[in-house]
Amino acid sequence: MDRLENIDHALKILLKETGEQIDIPRTLPLKQQLMRALMNVWQPSLPSSELLHAQDEELSRQREEKGIVEIAEEGIQLWKGDITRLKVDAIVNAANSQMLGCFIPLHSCIDNAIHSAAGIQLRCACNEMMQTQGHEEPTGQAKITPGFNLPARYVIHTVGPIIPNGIPTKEQEEQLASCYRSCLRIAEEHGLKSIAFCCISTGVFRFPQKLAAEIAVKTIKKFSRKHIKTIVFNVFTDTDYDIYQQLI
Repeated sequence: MDRLENIDHALKILLKETGEQIDIPRTLPLKQQLMRALMNVWQPSLPSSELLHAQDEELSRQREEKGIVEIAEEGIQLWKGDITRLKVDAIVNAANSQMLGCFIPLHSCIDNAIHSAAGIQLRCACNEMMQTQGHEEPTGQAKITPGFNLPARYVIHTVGPIIPNGIPTKEQEEQLASCYRSCLRIAEEHGLKSIAFCCISTGVFRFPQKLAAEIAVKTIKKFSRKHIKTIVFNVFTDTDYDIYQQLI
């Protein structure tokens, strides 16, 4: 089965399982876009091995095409780009309190990007974890799952504070600091040596970028590390890059 046949096979199963009535497009980029959209709306139930095989085959090819980035240097590092390319022990996902990933098709948030690159298995793992917990994830805490189709071995999910008016309170500043401490604590408990942080809460959660970066850097520098040797601040915009470059 060649690549187009494989992705068509995955799409047919996804369309059947989701109940969507959509014609399968002809070109590979549009097929990939549809596959991601259908993965985004997938309800958290374990898919068939047939679907997983086809999905994993396509995601593996996408991973190789994007290119895997390794951070060789120890200490605090700054890297601009797609966090789903990083080959580290864990990447941090800025999740919502349901911890099931973003259900909006093709949304630009990091939660969507990470779940789309990891595969449906990530949502299933998160759902199992949350069903066991029995309640939504509190702000400032964190959970860990495998990375599945990501280059990273694990994903650490944390829920940052939401700032509707863009002006955080002292309590919300402490909640953001708690996100970083919780992620580092889990990484240490699992003996991880490298971790990459996204800019938690600065997207749709509207935490001011500069203040968020100051809290992140201060919290990480104060944290006592035993196993962790490399900490990456992953940014996606020039503005964030300039802010972190001045702080670290």
